[in-house]
Amino acid sequence: MSVIVSPSLLSADFLNLGKDVEMVNKSAADWFHLDIMDGVFVPNISYGLPIVEQIKKIACKPLDVHLMIVQPERYIEAFRQAGADILTVHLEASTHLHRTLQQIKSCGMKAGVALNPHTPVHSLEDIIQDIDVVLIMSVNPGFGGQSFIPHSLEKIRKLKKLIQATQSKTLIEVDGGVNTQTGQELINAGADALVAGSFVFKSPHPADTIRMLKELKTE
Repeated sequence: MSVIVSPSLLSADFLNLGKDVEMVNKSAADWFHLDIMDGVFVPNISYGLPIVEQIKKIACKPLDVHLMIVQPERYIEAFRQAGADILTVHLEASTHLHRTLQQIKSCGMKAGVALNPHTPVHSLEDIIQDIDVVLIMSVNPGFGGQSFIPHSLEKIRKLKKLIQATQSKTLIEVDGGVNTQTGQELINAGADALVAGSFVFKSPHPADTIRMLKELKTE
């Protein structure tokens, strides 16, 4: 299976958002990655439900929604109505994570769990079979354009072993500092999906950049 590419619209041109969504529609990308920030869980504010709703109207690919917010369980139904196909919450923000995952699935969405750089993979041991996607943050969440944290590669290897040992079907997604070089290293370590924001949208030819990521293979 080829790697899943999920361009992050946090780095898109918001004065021409429809144009950038159409570019992703026509590209080799698989998902749209949408970062929702509340200024509390992370020190930044992005966009919310109205923007997700508008993107859904023209998006031809699944919406991969990453909630960087406190008490995410309060908004699960709202994001389902807005059009989320995959809904990822942070382990660090979810007091009752199992309940939250069940709530996401009961709404018909894929359930994801994100881990900050300091959070160990073994935190997921008792719940890995309930998770559709684990999102490894390879930068500290809240801002685009940060440098890749190399230790993320070892986390991915540990997570891959956990997934294989439990025979779960969980996908490993990685967000932060992704480019063709780090993307290759991430795939070699066991990543299934790559989130890329500034690397895609700040490039001269975003669709070609997406294609280059999509063509990466395990070495």
